[in-house]
Amino acid sequence: MKAGVQRPQVYTFLEMMNDLGLRLTYPEVRFESRYSEIMPSDAELDTKFSERVALRVPIVSAAMDTVTEADMAIALAEYGGIGVIHRGLTPKAQASAVDRVKHRQNGLIENPITVPETWSVTQLQSLRREKGYLFHRFPVLDGAGKLVGLVTRKDLDVCEDEHVSVSKIMTVAEDLETAPKGIGKREAYERMRNCKRESLPLINKDGTLAGLYLFEDLKRILLGHSTANVDSNDQLRVAAAVGTSEAEMERVALLLEKKCDVIVIDTAHGHTQSMRLMIEAIRREFGDVEIVAGNVSDPEAAVALANWGANGIKVGQGPGSICTTRVVAGIGVPQVSAVGNCARALREAGFERIPVIADGGMENSGDLVIALSFGASCGMFGGMLAGTDEAPGEIVYDPELKQVKKYRGMGSLSAMRDSRAARERYGQQDRAVQKLVAEGVEARVPYKGKVTLVLDKLSGGLRQGMGYLGARTIGELLHQARPFRVSPVGMRESGVHGVQAVAE
Repeated sequence: MKAGVQRPQVYTFLEMMNDLGLRLTYPEVRFESRYSEIMPSDAELDTKFSERVALRVPIVSAAMDTVTEADMAIALAEYGGIGVIHRGLTPKAQASAVDRVKHRQNGLIENPITVPETWSVTQLQSLRREKGYLFHRFPVLDGAGKLVGLVTRKDLDVCEDEHVSVSKIMTVAEDLETAPKGIGKREAYERMRNCKRESLPLINKDGTLAGLYLFEDLKRILLGHSTANVDSNDQLRVAAAVGTSEAEMERVALLLEKKCDVIVIDTAHGHTQSMRLMIEAIRREFGDVEIVAGNVSDPEAAVALANWGANGIKVGQGPGSICTTRVVAGIGVPQVSAVGNCARALREAGFERIPVIADGGMENSGDLVIALSFGASCGMFGGMLAGTDEAPGEIVYDPELKQVKKYRGMGSLSAMRDSRAARERYGQQDRAVQKLVAEGVEARVPYKGKVTLVLDKLSGGLRQGMGYLGARTIGELLHQARPFRVSPVGMRESGVHGVQAVAE
């Protein structure tokens, strides 16, 4: 600890529990309230996912095939968090999902998706379907790369013959408002507002396309209406998971080509030679990219990952509701102790700038308050986000005619049978399918509606907890928290008891 800074009481508490041979998880821990001048609305939720990638709320979606693809990643980034797109997709499909996120919101689109003037509307619509593009605005170029027109949603909506050339339905370049390369956001916004235009193509001196501004995006950015987590180009931030095999370097290259903000090396056991070699290979091939590595659950492993070059560390082995690693393999540390001990070890080893991501085991907003108070920078959620509209999968009816969605662990038999990436995550890539050892289950969760409903509960509960503890920032939680262990009777008292609830 730095001179003059009082040692957090959570460290003393952890040491006492460790000395007793006890490791604790969320229901077993609570905090005393503190004198506070902080209202929940005053709480500042800014934090980090990795050393150089910030979050506006400390919420991350897990790299699971029933949780995070492009739709979830977009929703998380628009809310202020970040999504980690799972690696059960092919490398190209995963890179395409990253591309969808990055093109969702743009201050300046440096490399807009364009189409040649010789294309038909059918070809353009096929491209949209194949790539999963949700936007409808495409600059049209001639053979020399010069802008000759722009196709918009309105052009596509009124087109009755999709076999015609895009040049027949586009707005020609002479009728567009354009600007030279280098124009700033504010000037571009004012020009579009005065001309009542939704887009502003930027042109190089030779007439070739240099970029594209969109009015609605600039309006959100410049007028402060956006809570989104964006990069320096005002594009949504996104992360993506990769494995540790040599073949995964192709995946990394495709992801970085699409401007993926963070590469998450995602394995069930992160303290391994293969993890070290993968971090070294990425550094050697791609330089100073942001790498989050995991998973680990003990201090020695966390410090090792930091020494190897990780910019963020995922902590959690077996705490998830659909994970059975602790039962099958007998491995894993209860999550509060795992997070707290790893975070403390990193700080004491001089790695206080490296964020700890508390991955798994949280069932409510109070658990997030606890994880952050024990040194985590953010929490990673699977089950709480599964079952929402943005999670992959269809809504179905169970035998009781309730709406549900599938949710499965990446170590479940079905996930490992479907995906080599899932087998690799649990070190079973070379095992025959009939001999796979499951470390997770397949389940169903209730349908929950829009994911923002869940995110509002998480962030709202976190603000309440910060108000009780008198912590304006997430970093202050570590120093404000006064933890104690809860008895089984105290755990019962902490929840609804002695009544029959009539509404949730």
